[in-house]
Amino acid sequence: MTALTVNGFTWLVTGVGFGMVILLLIVLIFILKGLGAVVSRITAPKAPKAAAVAAPAVQSPAASASGKDSDEMPVAAIAMALHLYFNGVHDEEPTQITIKNVERSYSPWNSKLYGMNNLHR
Repeated sequence: MTALTVNGFTWLVTGVGFGMVILLLIVLIFILKGLGAVVSRITAPKAPKAAAVAAPAVQSPAASASGKDSDEMPVAAIAMALHLYFNGVHDEEPTQITIKNVERSYSPWNSKLYGMNNLHR
């Protein structure tokens, strides 16, 4: 008899081992999906009540004071942001990169003294 066919159970043990791994992976998938559903229910924001949804929209004080609709407010904010961007109201960064080469005679990064295989003390 060779080492691969000891008692003739080699293929049976291999098949049972692979079968158990596949079965446990499938069970693990169902467990993780179930936990994901539970966590998403717990962390989901609560839906507002029907009375709160049916409440009429209130205009902001700035929109009602100037007589503008609330639809014009985002347009004004975008226009102001574009104006500030294109007129240079942002940080100027230098475009030149300099690298200083510092010469050191000793550096512990390449020292053989601190090697991991230094077992003699």
